[in-house]
Amino acid sequence: MNTPAHLILGAAAFGKPNQNHVIAAAVIGSLLPDLSLYLLAGWELVVRGTNPQIVFGQLYFSDAWQQVFAIDNSFVLWGIALGLAVWRRIDWAVALTAGALLHIALDFPLHNEDARMHFWPLTEWRFYSPWSYWDSASGGRVIGVMELVLVMGAAAFAIMRFRAWGWRALIAALAALQGYTFYQWYFFF
Repeated sequence: MNTPAHLILGAAAFGKPNQNHVIAAAVIGSLLPDLSLYLLAGWELVVRGTNPQIVFGQLYFSDAWQQVFAIDNSFVLWGIALGLAVWRRIDWAVALTAGALLHIALDFPLHNEDARMHFWPLTEWRFYSPWSYWDSASGGRVIGVMELVLVMGAAAFAIMRFRAWGWRALIAALAALQGYTFYQWYFFF
């Protein structure tokens, strides 16, 4: 799924009305499994000026990058963290780790050749799904429509639940970004 979708779904699922710290934690947790990709790709594209085809065709699949992705996309590590958060009864930590786990759970069946090692450190096995959230040759157009409908529904739900205008504005902006991303993937890929 696209990152704005993860942020909206995490906020809708784990954000608590009138508890800004819990909403923020849910949003941040929903971002964390993708953050390393943004940092690594951003460094290569913006700072080093590396060609995007090299970044996403070679570096993305390199052992070094895949190891980083294994850590921040691990059901095992995030599951342990959620268990600790629940045990300690820390509401913001529960929202953060649950947001990350929801992100990973939604990505798991939607990554084809770009699959991650979701069960690291127990195994380096990857589930190469027949479906892809972006590749039209692997159902990306249909999945994109389903994702858009789900995300817009979750955005409406979150906007109704959260009374603070700042959160409503952020959710609306993320929904607009998701719509734009859908348009790009649907018509250009």
